Amino acid sequence: MRWWPSILLLLLALPLAAFASHIHWLGHYDVALQKAISAHKPLLVLVVKKEDRSNQVIQKALMNRSYIAELDHHFVSVIVTYEGRETYPIEMYYTTVFPTLFFVDSSRELFLTKPLYGEEIKAERLAKIMQDLDIIPKK
Repeated sequence: MRWWPSILLLLLALPLAAFASHIHWLGHYDVALQKAISAHKPLLVLVVKKEDRSNQVIQKALMNRSYIAELDHHFVSVIVTYEGRETYPIEMYYTTVFPTLFFVDSSRELFLTKPLYGEEIKAERLAKIMQDLDIIPKK
């Protein structure tokens, strides 16, 4: 009977997990790049700084939105920290505004669109970019 509380907690959490829509982020740029190349998918690179408001941007624009499932399906996503700049090509993803979101062709490491900086990372802007890249239908 010791396991009943665990089962009850799991059963209560399942509906929340089923309706939560979020991006599956990788934490290592090289791993994400190799995965994107082998899957023939572009990269979604989010550059954050340890001491900033990136969590607010992620919660507002990159969680529980109608386009998140498509974004997660079409891109390999990675979060890199500015302070860990030796772990990703900083010359390619150079920014002074945090967070910054880059859409990248993984096979050629070219930008697919202009990056979104800080407060530009909003649901409406992301939806528009996804429409422009023909990931979701245009309205």
